Amino acid sequence: MNAVTRQDINGLQNAGRAVRRAFLAMKNAARPGMTTAELDAVGAAALRQGGARSAPQLFYKFPGATCISINEEAAHGIPSERQLEDGDIVNIDVSAELNGYVADMGESFVVGEGHPEQHRICATVQAAVHAAIAQVRAGRSLNIIGRTVSEKASAAGYLIVENLGSHGVGRSLHEDPSYVPIHNLNERRTLSKGMVLTIEPFFSDKASWVEEQADGWTLSVPKGVLVAQYEHTLIVTDGQPIVVTA
Repeated sequence: MNAVTRQDINGLQNAGRAVRRAFLAMKNAARPGMTTAELDAVGAAALRQGGARSAPQLFYKFPGATCISINEEAAHGIPSERQLEDGDIVNIDVSAELNGYVADMGESFVVGEGHPEQHRICATVQAAVHAAIAQVRAGRSLNIIGRTVSEKASAAGYLIVENLGSHGVGRSLHEDPSYVPIHNLNERRTLSKGMVLTIEPFFSDKASWVEEQADGWTLSVPKGVLVAQYEHTLIVTDGQPIVVTA
């Protein structure tokens, strides 16, 4: 999508606020003993209250309003009767459509106390996304995102999952440009004013690849391996981008 009119920018910001409210309601509700289905119901209710529709359900008939992934599950985890446990890394990914506009965000965090390395990987991927956002400008190479994210991952000793990508968004959940946020010297595409896209790297301590599980949705690294994601939707401008899910 190319968002340059005030109507489009406002529409995306409204969708982003609806997504953010649902995510925060879920993060604040997450606690040991709660099932992921119960957590998903919190997000579904928040989206309904804001007049928004779950994008995974709308576009892909996903069996949940949101994606909730635990520990080695990197993405697309299906809400279920599985209970959250103290020390779990939980990833909540919320995307929604509101009045024809779509926004997408996600975050990994630790339920309960956890251990320092769990908190470190979550904080590092979050910092990498913020650093990449600060580099986004119209006219710059799309690779500025991957280069910045790669530098942060390498400095912290993490791998980037190479078969999970970021994407354009705005009118549907997945649009051009599709890209992996990793340094790529062959990247020839350029960021343009009004471009709407996500930045959503996945960092891992030992894996650079995910495998689809038997349920046909969940994407996981090997058991015992750490993985964490962070994601925002933004609109490219001539200056600082507009982060609609902030």
